[in-house]
Amino acid sequence: MRFSPTAVSGVLLVEIEPHEDERGAFARLQCPDEFAAAGAPFAPAQTSLSRNPTPNTLRGMHWQPDPHGERKLVRAVRGRMFDVAVDLRRDSPSYLKWAGVELSADNARALFIPQGVAHGFLTLEPDTDVLYQISPKFEPGHEAGARWDDPAFAISWPAAPALISKRDATYPDWRG
Repeated sequence: MRFSPTAVSGVLLVEIEPHEDERGAFARLQCPDEFAAAGAPFAPAQTSLSRNPTPNTLRGMHWQPDPHGERKLVRAVRGRMFDVAVDLRRDSPSYLKWAGVELSADNARALFIPQGVAHGFLTLEPDTDVLYQISPKFEPGHEAGARWDDPAFAISWPAAPALISKRDATYPDWRG
């Protein structure tokens, strides 16, 4: 795997290094030793799938505050999406900055999102499936969120959402 930094401290773009032969390709998607060597210790406790049949579906911006803070590895396993991470860590050099990358089944890239960073995505085509690997496991009742179009973040989304949950559309502005 190759790890590349983004505009948000600790958020990493993860690219596979497939081994190819006449049968096709094989690639490692997650390895605790390689993540630790990249400065991002990560051993998933839970794997989840988000299915999104409608293009321009927006989910986010979500996180779990301490003591249930999560680290996530997110990838599109079908379709395409614009994946976004916003730094909510007050002591971070990239506080309130965001990073956005296109993830697709074709490019096989993933985004690693550390604890204290909000996450959201916008699907870019129909039938986009998003695989989440999470550590520690999700704790219901402890989730938090901020509005996807909050002026404090000024995220440059590639399109307006066509579908968004009432909860995600009505989160309050970031008050940090």
